[in-house]
Amino acid sequence: MSMEDPDDSCPEQIPGVKEALKNNDTAGAAKRIKEYLEKQTNVSLNIAITGESGAGKSTFINAFRGIKNRDEGAAPTGVTETTSEVTPYPHPDNPNVTLWDLPGIGTKDFPARKYLKLVGFDKYDFFLIISDTRFRENDVKLAQKIQKMKKNFYFVRSKIDNDIRAEESVSDSSKEKTLTKIRDDCVQRLKDLGIESPRVFLMSSFQLHKYDFSLLQETLETELPKDKRDTLLYVMPNVNPDVISKKKKALKVHLYLLATLSAAAAAVPVPGLSVAVDVAVLIGAVTHFVHAFGLDVQSLKRLAIRTAVSYTELRDVIISPVAAKEITKELFLKVFAQLGGAAGLIGAEEVSRFIPIVGIPVAMSLSFVTTYRVLNFILNQLAEDAQKVLNKALV
Repeated sequence: MSMEDPDDSCPEQIPGVKEALKNNDTAGAAKRIKEYLEKQTNVSLNIAITGESGAGKSTFINAFRGIKNRDEGAAPTGVTETTSEVTPYPHPDNPNVTLWDLPGIGTKDFPARKYLKLVGFDKYDFFLIISDTRFRENDVKLAQKIQKMKKNFYFVRSKIDNDIRAEESVSDSSKEKTLTKIRDDCVQRLKDLGIESPRVFLMSSFQLHKYDFSLLQETLETELPKDKRDTLLYVMPNVNPDVISKKKKALKVHLYLLATLSAAAAAVPVPGLSVAVDVAVLIGAVTHFVHAFGLDVQSLKRLAIRTAVSYTELRDVIISPVAAKEITKELFLKVFAQLGGAAGLIGAEEVSRFIPIVGIPVAMSLSFVTTYRVLNFILNQLAEDAQKVLNKALV
């Protein structure tokens, strides 16, 4: 059973699967694959956002979550301190991903010497330290404490679009020169304050597709554990074609596992069971695909509000029959028909598994091919649609 290079999705790499397959325990192998997939989709990721009042923490949290500052559930914004306690903001597409708005370090209720204990340091996977001007002594104190505790932190210089406009009004410096000047200034100041190799990312929360947001994503991709890296990637805004491509590649890793799970069900000689499992697998997987690409109804509506491109305009560029819809068994039957042969393979599988001796292996092979083909077709189409929506949104 093979279609394309399964990379690190080979079922034998999952603990217990290789042994189960050796003992012809397909039910045991299927159980372990299913448990692995469920575990992968329930990985938690906790991102700490900290900085002084007015630095743009809340606006960044809202932008990352794909909502506007005035939307329901948005983090409150303002020039004065709006964060008086540790406040969680779950991502609307995955509640396992939470951005935590932390009070600024060095305030009356959160003194520097007790800060990490008061904010619950241990639960965060990494820290983003945000400033809209220069990073100050309190920012450095926090970074040094985080570093001492062996966790990653990143400096984010926010509101960079305002600086570029201000510079353009008083000089003829190019945007690139302005960005280099600001970055060098931030890095040098942090070094002067005691940070050896500071990593600074320049951003505008109103224009995440510009500046260093993609660079931050790439940095996190190399430094987070793989399961958390994928979890972050799936909720990452589609700011450029590279993010969409990475999502497609990461999701494709699961196709081999899902197809193998379907094939294991085909080994059980109960009429209709494998087809039922195929549909259940497809519904769960494709729902995940749609949300990861931001092509569900709510994500598209949030994007429409954020970009001032109407929902109808965004929806009109989409071709996939599963995007922006409730995904049901009936919907999948239409998708099968588009594939020209998938429905026939399902029927052949149902018949073949009752043939003595050779029936079960043939049924398993047919089930694997059918499930893989359907998922691969949908994944490719959704990735193309995500690119079209991005192009439309950025017009």
